[in-house]
Amino acid sequence: MVASDIQDFSLGRTKARAYFCYLFSKNIPNRLPSLNVDTIVPRLLKIKDDIGNCESVYLLDYKGAQVTPSYNYNSSREEDIGIIRADRAYYYRAIREKRCTITDPYPSLITGELTVTASQPIFDEDGHVIYVACLDMAFEDVLKISKQNTPDIFYAKLFKYSYATFAFALVAISMLLFFKGLTSFVVHEITPMHFKIKDVFEATILLTLALAIFDLAKTIIEEEVLGRLKDNNSSGPHKTMVKFLGSIIIALSIEALMLVFKFAITDPSQLLYSMYLVGGVSALLIGLAFYIKYTKPDENNS
Repeated sequence: MVASDIQDFSLGRTKARAYFCYLFSKNIPNRLPSLNVDTIVPRLLKIKDDIGNCESVYLLDYKGAQVTPSYNYNSSREEDIGIIRADRAYYYRAIREKRCTITDPYPSLITGELTVTASQPIFDEDGHVIYVACLDMAFEDVLKISKQNTPDIFYAKLFKYSYATFAFALVAISMLLFFKGLTSFVVHEITPMHFKIKDVFEATILLTLALAIFDLAKTIIEEEVLGRLKDNNSSGPHKTMVKFLGSIIIALSIEALMLVFKFAITDPSQLLYSMYLVGGVSALLIGLAFYIKYTKPDENNS
C-alpha cells in the first residue's frame, strides 16, 4: 500500500459505500416483525458467497456483542461469539448514524492485512436497532470497487488543477499586498521618531488582508490540491470560511477605528458614517458567531 491508495480510497469512498449499501438493502430484511439471527444469517452468508472475496461476515446485537461466528472464506470462528465490539467504529457509527457505513482501513485480526468493514443497522418494526450486520473486505479489494472511471478521473484532475491555478493566483495577490504593506513603512517613513496613526493603520490593513488571502490559498492547496484530510475541529469543515471572515472582520475593524480617529480630529460631523461601518462590523461578527454555533459538529456525537 502507498499513500496514493489512501487518497484513492478517500476519493472513491462514496462509491464503495453505495456498493455495500446496495448489497445490504438487497439481501438483508429490515424493519420487519420477528427478525432474529436465524433469518438474518442465511442472507449474510448469501452476500459472502455472491461477492466471493470478503474476509468475513458476522452479526452484532444492539449492545455490540457478537451473536454469530465470524464466517470466513471456508470456515467459521465460533470463538468470536460473545466478543464485545461496542468500541469499534463499524458498530458505534452504524448505531449513531442509523445507516450503512464503512470504516477507514485498519489491520485485520484475521489476516493481519489492511481491511475495511461495512456495517448495516437492522431495525425492528418499531424502528429500534436490534442488530448490526458487518462485512469485512480486504482494502485492496475495496480499492477495486471504489476505483474511479475515466470521466471521474478526468473531472477530478480538472478540478484539482483549477483549484491549484486559483490558489497560486491568490498567493501572488497576497504577496503583492504584503510587499505593498512593507513598502508603506518606507514610503511614509514609519519610525518611532516619525509616527502617524493613519499610516500605521493603512499598513496594518494591507498586511491583514494579505494574511487572510494567503491563509485561504494555503487551505485550498492543502485540501483540494494535495488531498489532505480536512480536520474536524470546532469549526468543522467550515474552518476556511471562519478564518477568512475573521481576518476580514479584523481588517474592517481597524478601518473603522481609523475613520473614528480621523473624523474626530478633522470633521466630527462625519463621525456618523464611521459608526455605520462599526455597525456593519458588529453585524458581521454576530453573523459569524451564529455561523460557528450552527455549523459546529455535535460533540456528543463525535
